[in-house]
Amino acid sequence: MRSLLPGLVLLATVLSGCSSGGSDDGGKVELTFWTWATDIEKVVDRWNATHPDIHVTVSRQSQGDELVTKVLTAAKAGNAPDLFQAEYQALPTFVSNDAVADLAQYAGDAKDAFAGGVWQQVTLGTEGVYAIPQDSGPMMLYYRADLFTQYGLTVPRTWDEFAQTARTLRAKTTTSHLTTFSANDPGWFAGLAQQAGAQWWKVGGDTWTVGIDDEPTRKVADYWGGLVAEGVIDDRPMYTPEWNKALGDGTLLAWPSAIWAPGVLGDVAAGTRGKWAMAPLPQWSAGENRTGNWGGSSTAVSAKSAHVEAAAEFAVWLDTDPEATAGLVTEGALYPAARDGQSGPALAEPPAFMPNQPDFYVTAKDIADTAAGWTWGPDVNVTYQTYKDAFGRAITDRTPFADAVASMQKSTVDDMRRTGFKVEE
Repeated sequence: MRSLLPGLVLLATVLSGCSSGGSDDGGKVELTFWTWATDIEKVVDRWNATHPDIHVTVSRQSQGDELVTKVLTAAKAGNAPDLFQAEYQALPTFVSNDAVADLAQYAGDAKDAFAGGVWQQVTLGTEGVYAIPQDSGPMMLYYRADLFTQYGLTVPRTWDEFAQTARTLRAKTTTSHLTTFSANDPGWFAGLAQQAGAQWWKVGGDTWTVGIDDEPTRKVADYWGGLVAEGVIDDRPMYTPEWNKALGDGTLLAWPSAIWAPGVLGDVAAGTRGKWAMAPLPQWSAGENRTGNWGGSSTAVSAKSAHVEAAAEFAVWLDTDPEATAGLVTEGALYPAARDGQSGPALAEPPAFMPNQPDFYVTAKDIADTAAGWTWGPDVNVTYQTYKDAFGRAITDRTPFADAVASMQKSTVDDMRRTGFKVEE
């Protein structure tokens, strides 16, 4: 599904000065906030109780491409909400359509509250600030601790060790795999590419550089393609009944995933509660300490809001205030992007699914601080759809995964040029 609307505004025009949509008047300010976060109204109620001059009303929305389309349509019609929750990969689309305000003059020292890799996702590599980070999805490795013990496996610290662990397991049992490569999860692959040092998009002035087919990404693709061809990991897609069953019955022993994985595992493999453990992602070289992000969102302010300054004040509070970030955890079931929120009292206990790892969130915070910097491009949906198509064919036809990466590069560049962007490769 395309999320870019016709009549695309070139990013260079947007970067030269987003409209503030007017200034706040002297009376009580009424703001609308579109979001999908669970029970976030309870957090907003705390703001409303302590800020009588700025009242925020929550409107529940769907997420993904549906919300992107709805926000852009509302912006074009002149009735967009004052604030909305925006996934990081969608921000460049909002910026290129002049749908978000530049908050640089209102953000103050908010930047200091976040890890550099997270903050980069809301700046697009420019001086503009197009949202305030809300939650993040640092990646880590989840594994069945009981089955690792049963099969005599050690937790891999490097990807070379991970591959050898997969081979060792298959030598001991033909009914289980260490993990699977999924052709239906481009965000997962993007996070792994981030960890390897990839930079799929960069922007300078009015020119985008697209480097999806870069050496780090090809390295990741060749690595996983080699393991699939060798038969030591599975190639079934995630989030299917078969995948759910494999996690529950122990025929998949590990899952490179993100901070939110315990919630998923609790839903699809409830009977394995207390049997999983978490560790940092394996590294490409021994001694490295870096991860990628899979998922996460921000709080953006509409460019045509009549109350940009007030909306920005609320966005900064929501995503940095200790009481608010605690509420994001307890009410919204989110992992705060703000570093202080990652070590607050709301995260003193491990996820209910993993009571055996009391240091879960202490370890997670250390991992989150190592997230690689990343800039998203304006047509991520095209890149992601090509990933699904190209990697799906590569698995079916047993062709090199690097060819699928080349297809992602070509389709992304072709689409950006077709929609009016100046692109270099």
